[in-house]
Amino acid sequence: MKELVEFIVKALVDDPSAIEVTEVAGDKVTIFELRAAKEDIGKVIGKRGRTASAIRTILSAVSAREGKRTVLEIIE
Repeated sequence: MKELVEFIVKALVDDPSAIEVTEVAGDKVTIFELRAAKEDIGKVIGKRGRTASAIRTILSAVSAREGKRTVLEIIE
C-alpha cells in the first residue's frame, strides 16, 4: 500500500523526488506519514481536502480487504 500512496501522490505534485512515505505498522492500524515539498502540500490536500480524502478512501478500501485500518497523515 505504501507504493500505492507514492504512485498516486507523485502523479499530483511538481517535485516527485521530494515525496517520502513512511509506514508505521501496528496490529490493527497502519499509519502512513506522507512528506512533500512545501510548495506541493496544497496539491496533495486539494480544495477543501477533497484530494486527501479521496486518497484516504482508496486506502480504506484496499485495507478493508486485509481486515486492517489505515491512517494517512500529511506532514510538511
